[in-house]
Amino acid sequence: MYGDQATIRRILTELGDTWAVVGLSNNRDRAAYGVAKVLQRYGKRVVPVHPKAETVHGEPGYPSLEAIPFKVDVVDVFVNSALAGRVADDAVAVGAEAVWFQLNVVDEAAFARTRAAGVEMVMDRCPAIEIPAL
Repeated sequence: MYGDQATIRRILTELGDTWAVVGLSNNRDRAAYGVAKVLQRYGKRVVPVHPKAETVHGEPGYPSLEAIPFKVDVVDVFVNSALAGRVADDAVAVGAEAVWFQLNVVDEAAFARTRAAGVEMVMDRCPAIEIPAL
């Protein structure tokens, strides 16, 4: 398992409420769209990160993590596993407190690098499933 219950709870309740959601666009058929809405319902500020930089759920989007002009607490990753490691590295570089890889997004080397950098990480889990259980 890539994230014990204590880590999941800490990320969802203690590390801050600004979540950059990488891969979030206005495509309502994508999981990121629905998960972002759930996060907002639980009081999280959701910042879309997508090459299109679209406004989603009332929040302006950015083309990359580096382009966000304020601190993000958690980076939620909705890209395929082959691309996810670079996003984790970027999250560490911008000072995020935690990285969350969505269901079926797995990169064990990125998990090890991120944790070694002192950043909390959960992988292959969904915050929209976890947060109501808290």
